Amino acid sequence: MKKNKLGHTDMEVTEICLGTMTWGRQNTQEEAFEQMDYAVAQGINFFDTAELYPIPPEAETQGRTETMIGNWFAERGGRDKIILATKVTGRSGLTWFRENGDPTELSAAQIDEALHNSLRRLQTDYIDLYQLHWPDRPINLFGGLGYKHMSEEINRIEDTLGVLDGHVKAGKIRSIGLSNETPWGTMKFLHYAELNNQEKVVSVQNVYNLLSRVYETGGSEIFHREGVGLLAYSPLAQGFLSGKYLDGNIPAGSRKSIADRLERYETPGADDAIRAYLALAEKYGIEPTQMANKFVTSRPFVTSNIIGATTMEQLRLAVTSNEVVLSEELLEEIEAVHLRAPNLCP
Repeated sequence: MKKNKLGHTDMEVTEICLGTMTWGRQNTQEEAFEQMDYAVAQGINFFDTAELYPIPPEAETQGRTETMIGNWFAERGGRDKIILATKVTGRSGLTWFRENGDPTELSAAQIDEALHNSLRRLQTDYIDLYQLHWPDRPINLFGGLGYKHMSEEINRIEDTLGVLDGHVKAGKIRSIGLSNETPWGTMKFLHYAELNNQEKVVSVQNVYNLLSRVYETGGSEIFHREGVGLLAYSPLAQGFLSGKYLDGNIPAGSRKSIADRLERYETPGADDAIRAYLALAEKYGIEPTQMANKFVTSRPFVTSNIIGATTMEQLRLAVTSNEVVLSEELLEEIEAVHLRAPNLCP
């Protein structure tokens, strides 16, 4: 499997990354072990998780995903063969993450606590890529376009970067990444790193799929000019690009059947666009989810495509999607569908 350089580091990550957010809710530890075993056998060397997982976040399940990964390392070994990424939760109304019950934020004390707990659950003494799950400032996230300024006291980017840089120097993390970040935020992190001679961010983990290509505006240029690549999450639009949710269908065991929080992909016109992409896949004889995954993986600014699955068949289709060939004719037709109704589900 092809590998790409992770930012300015000497680490090379596979073009497909194993996402883990269903482990501990939709998947058991045994199923998580099976997924990790299969991924490694297929050549994948990149796992992504978070202190928040599994999704949907709940007090009684939080941390289970990292714990399962840690148990796998303890049983299988090979920690040095995996590039391991996790995330710290930013500002939110959640209070059950922290020992003192404070709402989450990217303060020095909370980053220290979160990192310590992640290291403990993952049964490792270092994290290869430590990411800020979302910005520690109020912005329009998870289903909105544009920017609405809100006046609120926040932890400064410069201060947050200083805390993370200290953990890099201490050897607890090897590199820094962002998630759900804007081009402005990414460039501010790069600015302060250069200004203060601190660790530069190497990646941004943002949504990117056929229904949400907002990252191409601004974010993709940062990759070409600054070397900060995209770790694309939700390549199947939370399963919508498979067609399984069309006409209001909710399959048993699906994410939507467990928690009705997929409104991002239920916007006007989304079903029509999904049908158009399904028709293209049928026309060119490609399984629809493999077409959607390969489109993401093949973008030049994507360092790795974070796939996720609840069944082994879904995982097999996702992992082997890198073998699919998208012809120029198909790519032109994909672009035509996109231009008729771009970014319906930001």
